[in-house]
Amino acid sequence: MTKILFACVGNSCRSQIAEAFCRELGKNVECASAGSNPEAKVLPEAIAVMKEVGIDISGARPKGFKDLADLKFDYLVTMGCEVVCPFQPGAKEIRWEIPDPKGKSIDEFRRVRDMIRHEVVKLLTGLARNE
Repeated sequence: MTKILFACVGNSCRSQIAEAFCRELGKNVECASAGSNPEAKVLPEAIAVMKEVGIDISGARPKGFKDLADLKFDYLVTMGCEVVCPFQPGAKEIRWEIPDPKGKSIDEFRRVRDMIRHEVVKLLTGLARNE
């Protein structure tokens, strides 16, 4: 089974959204998310825009990399921020350029959500072709 880690700084929005889409859309994948400096909670706007597409992330909690220390990942996906990630031997690093919507309008959160969904679908499609 392919293991994917989605990473950003706060693990309060983008990486949480990516993990949720991966769980919803992925087959034969295990996914997680974490941040280099996790926030106290997932942003309410992130919860709201995911609810709009039928995915509930209200129970999600930000995690740091130390919370995932025992896991090995095949892919490390960063969201386009300068994230200090732990060394993942054998993990292929993928860099997405996804803007951080924190502090911006709900429409910006929707735009970012849709960008992330597009990237997750593209990633999962590529993995399925390689199986």
